[in-house]
Amino acid sequence: MTINEIQDEIIEEFSGFDDWMDKYQLLIDLGNEQEPLDEKYKVESNLIDGCQSRVWLQADYEDGVIRFTAESDALIVKGIVALLIRVLSGHTPREILDADLYFIEKIGLKEHLSPTRSNGLLAMVKQMRMYALALAKR
Repeated sequence: MTINEIQDEIIEEFSGFDDWMDKYQLLIDLGNEQEPLDEKYKVESNLIDGCQSRVWLQADYEDGVIRFTAESDALIVKGIVALLIRVLSGHTPREILDADLYFIEKIGLKEHLSPTRSNGLLAMVKQMRMYALALAKR
């Protein structure tokens, strides 16, 4: 699936809910479904700067694509990072760098996050793009 097809799928899933409490619950569920991050990756160098909660992000480059894994100690943030992984993981560095992450706006995520969570979201996207930029040069 392309990045845009995955984004459209997420928009469709979130459009089934009118109430933001239900959308937050969906985010929490997505975070809980995520595989826990291996303890060896929970190191200082994998912590994302700019997040109020602790978020570890690991990027592995194999067969020309980046595979992201992550974990957070905050439920909603864990769901947000799960969405980002779903959209960006398994794609080439170029696809990640060229992606317009319109799903964030379309599902209303940005406007329903606190300023600190919104900054955290931007920090997660920035870090994923930084990995892609570094790996694109290989």
